[in-house]
Amino acid sequence: MNRLTHLDEAGAARMVNVSAKSGTHRSASAEGRIRMKPEALEAIMSGIGIKGEALATARIAGIMAAKRTGELIPLCHPLGLESIKIDFTDEGDAIRVAATAGLTGKTGVEMEAMTAVSVALLTLYDMGKALDRTMVIEGIRLLEKTGGKSGTWRVMD
Repeated sequence: MNRLTHLDEAGAARMVNVSAKSGTHRSASAEGRIRMKPEALEAIMSGIGIKGEALATARIAGIMAAKRTGELIPLCHPLGLESIKIDFTDEGDAIRVAATAGLTGKTGVEMEAMTAVSVALLTLYDMGKALDRTMVIEGIRLLEKTGGKSGTWRVMD
């Protein structure tokens, strides 16, 4: 029977014990989007926004957040990330944020990749809100994870 791994047999919250696992190379990729008005998109993509270079700021914020995921998400293991990459794509009416995290360790980095995307998107909102308070953050999801006992998983769509 499948069960939530962060609950013990009595249903109490717990951190999963990974001490018996061996370290393997693990990676995870995630994405999300922020839809906005054309003038906000242009300002953010060109780097001429009121608050400066929004993409550079969002990239740094996403990296910093990924490194602190264990402090932000209860029961998430603190990890020593070996890599985190964040990219931005202009999709016409939105900016797509994609992040890939990696390490050699005993537990996966899915939460780190999704945290990086989430905080980068929130930073873009903060940087652009003077131009568009109607921006919508959407579609934050895991795209792929590799490594560990369960191997590779990819979204199918």
